[in-house]
Amino acid sequence: MDDVVAAAGPQLRRAPDDPFGSPGVRPADGRAGVDDMSDVTTPRERARPEMSGPVLGMVLFVASEAMFFAAFFAGYFTIRANAPAWPPPDVPHLKIDIASVLTVVLVASSVAVQLSLRATRAGRRRPALWWLGATIALGVVFLGLQLYDYSQLGFGLKDGVFGTLFYVMTGIHMAHVVGGVAFLALVFSQGVRGRLSPTHHDPLAAGAIYWDFVDVVWLCLFTTFYLLTPR
Repeated sequence: MDDVVAAAGPQLRRAPDDPFGSPGVRPADGRAGVDDMSDVTTPRERARPEMSGPVLGMVLFVASEAMFFAAFFAGYFTIRANAPAWPPPDVPHLKIDIASVLTVVLVASSVAVQLSLRATRAGRRRPALWWLGATIALGVVFLGLQLYDYSQLGFGLKDGVFGTLFYVMTGIHMAHVVGGVAFLALVFSQGVRGRLSPTHHDPLAAGAIYWDFVDVVWLCLFTTFYLLTPR
């Protein structure tokens, strides 16, 4: 046995005993033996990258806005539950035709922004800009149709509690649509200048989250005022 160790002397040297008292052998070139796991990828290292700052900030902002709208919806349904008749008899019936078109337009715009994000992640710059431009255009169409719908309602902001709730809730949503269109327009300008890529698209991802939120809020408004309100 001594002859074998002597022959292997240039290749092996005794490693320091480990903390548990077990002697070890380490190659002479200093590389770790099988017990050294420093080169093994840990589950933490294999985990997906953390959410970026802009995306996380948008998620937190959307969460706060969701609670804001939830308070309005809670107030609406509380007032409705305590009202003798809803909507009040003097309020003209809401027409669902324009509201249905508004819903289709906004849902289509939400699909378009997701297609833009997917194309950006795939490195397809031209389709990404095309879909993003379509999203912005549909948002502008929504705003125009919303103003037209207001002009056809036959009641105003001061015409009772129903009119107040309707105009305040849909008006706040409309303001969010304006903000979303402006934000996506800025992202579009970045894309035109070549500042969006598969590795740098956080502004577009954040904008898509916000736009989908605007879409969901409108679906709730459409259901509340047009589908659940007797006509």
